[in-house]
Amino acid sequence: MVVKNETSIKYFYMLPFSEEIRYKPFISIFLFLVYSVAVLFNSSIITAIYLNIQLHKPMYLFISNLSIVDIFFTSVTVPKLLHMLLSGDHIISFSQCYTQLYFFVSVGSAEDILLFIMAYDRYVAICIPLHYPQIMNQKNCTLITFGIWAAAFFNSLLFVVSALNMSSCHSNIIHQFFCDAKSLTRTTCTTTQLFSEIVVIETLILVFIPLMCTFISYVSIFSVIFKMKSKESRRKAFSTCSSHIIINIIYFGAGLIGNVIPPYSDVLDHAFNIVYTTIIPMMNPIIYSLQNSNVKSALLGFVKRMCFLNNRE
Repeated sequence: MVVKNETSIKYFYMLPFSEEIRYKPFISIFLFLVYSVAVLFNSSIITAIYLNIQLHKPMYLFISNLSIVDIFFTSVTVPKLLHMLLSGDHIISFSQCYTQLYFFVSVGSAEDILLFIMAYDRYVAICIPLHYPQIMNQKNCTLITFGIWAAAFFNSLLFVVSALNMSSCHSNIIHQFFCDAKSLTRTTCTTTQLFSEIVVIETLILVFIPLMCTFISYVSIFSVIFKMKSKESRRKAFSTCSSHIIINIIYFGAGLIGNVIPPYSDVLDHAFNIVYTTIIPMMNPIIYSLQNSNVKSALLGFVKRMCFLNNRE
């Protein structure tokens, strides 16, 4: 179906895994399990940190926010995808598509900023520990958290408004399982200057600058860690950073690969978007629970408490 301009578009027709029809039941089961594990694990981390007063510290506040972001990240895409796979209804309205794009860009922006803030938190804690209570006090952490979400929603608003101004003259079929910018631009014949400028600015501010600052932070962090005389101090300092480093590598690595995949490689595009939107949000809490002893202890305590309450009932 071909459309002549954006005013004629009433809906988009999505084709997720179009060449793998016979595997759709297995794909649906797999996605449901991954989504359930992601929501369960991230919710458990948020609850465990909330119930453990000893973890009411900046580092764990940001870990809780990361879990919230991961829940939203996977919830923006997976439920709608499961509905399409199970019902066979692949139609998504124009407003639904751009609403999904808005929230997807919002949580993606929030995670970009949050990962940088988490690196800065570790930099202050390890490199200038005497100033840590003053810099990362409760008021500042609250303002930082509010600023992360405000910046993310504002950035997404600018992104979506500029995307709405693009003229659509190609097919309204989207060869993807959710409405992302890369797929939507394939339905357009003109890209506005505003949209191009916002994409460049967004990439610079939300990807390049945070990555460079994170890299510089960890160079300083490791220079301090290697100078520590106590092996236990080095081990403890490294354990608080290793999980964050792993998550940065996986998250930005998958995002970078996903964006450089040629537009005609639908199979690869689907594969990396699945990793980006479902696997990574599931892996983040697992990585933190395995690498961070305090998070692991809080989770075990939460599980034991739940089991005790169930046994009493």
